[in-house]
Amino acid sequence: MDLLVIIFIFLAVMVLLAAVPFVHRSVQRRGGVRLARARGDIATRPAYGRPRPASAPAPAPADADLAPAGAPSIEPEPATYSTGLAASRHSLRERLSAIRGRRADDDAWERMEEALLGADVGVATTMATLDRLRATSVEHGITDGDALVESLGAQMRAALGAERSLHATAPDRPDATPVWLFVGVNGVGKTTTIGKVGHRLAAQQRQVVMAAGDTFRAAATEQLGAWATRCGAELISGSPGADPSSVVHDAVAAAAARGADIVLADTAGRLANRKNLMDELTKVRRVADRDPGAVAETLLVIDATTGQNGLSQARAFAESTDVTGVVLTKLDGSAKGGIVFAIEAELGLPVKLVGLGEGAADLVDFDPDDYVDALLTSPT
Repeated sequence: MDLLVIIFIFLAVMVLLAAVPFVHRSVQRRGGVRLARARGDIATRPAYGRPRPASAPAPAPADADLAPAGAPSIEPEPATYSTGLAASRHSLRERLSAIRGRRADDDAWERMEEALLGADVGVATTMATLDRLRATSVEHGITDGDALVESLGAQMRAALGAERSLHATAPDRPDATPVWLFVGVNGVGKTTTIGKVGHRLAAQQRQVVMAAGDTFRAAATEQLGAWATRCGAELISGSPGADPSSVVHDAVAAAAARGADIVLADTAGRLANRKNLMDELTKVRRVADRDPGAVAETLLVIDATTGQNGLSQARAFAESTDVTGVVLTKLDGSAKGGIVFAIEAELGLPVKLVGLGEGAADLVDFDPDDYVDALLTSPT
């Protein structure tokens, strides 16, 4: 037994003696690293990977603000008609290019028809456009494709001659608190549009009150609240499922009491073919138009990417509410930008605002000349 204890002690001593050189080298290495760090030769080891040289700063996180302290944040360049309508221009010009440089024969007219239909101008509007264009070509003796396309551009501009200004007050009651109602089916971008309009008005030093009248979607109220905070507007909301008219009434009363410049009111958009929704919108408008408020604009929001389907939905709203103009969203995401002509010709409503991008400043006044130029002219 004593012999076994002696052997065990002997082996333990041998193991300790063998480990001494390794411990010594480790202590030296750690001491050298600490000394090097103190001198600035290497930086602290990152959580993963090899140590970085002190002269190379650690890469900033992807979402870090790289602007110097106190410097203004860099906003992305606002979208333009040329950039926003790039997809539509490519689609339309590609079809019209087959007409240029040739005679204005029957084949050219067929290609013109295909180009307009492909741009979602709509059948009725396309046929009416071609009839007028044929009359013009006969009157002016147009015989080549280039002149035909130029004449088309002139006719497009002439067709978009509606008055499309936004009214800051109700024409018949200029002293009342103005209300802009936003209507349209769910998913077209009503709430985002209200936020962007509020952003525009705030930049003009207008005091804005937002009414969360879409009480059936909690997400709509939350989204509108975020926009209100962003642009310094006041948000008036109700409990989930509350009467939308009561929310709009409270918003108008609050705006009048505070001397606010305008009320922007969201509305529900559940299934345009449901009579109860249309009755509800009629009631909302009636309440918003009572003293001390007055409806200055009822803006129908349409998603450009839905094309003719969106147009059929819009008809129901236009028939049930006294719509004064159209906001066309997501025009930058559609290769069928000709929907503007169908809206104005078939609904008889002016397009007043268009969305050319996702930024807050990318909801712009509709400009017919810029619009037609962006569709037919090569980008510079």
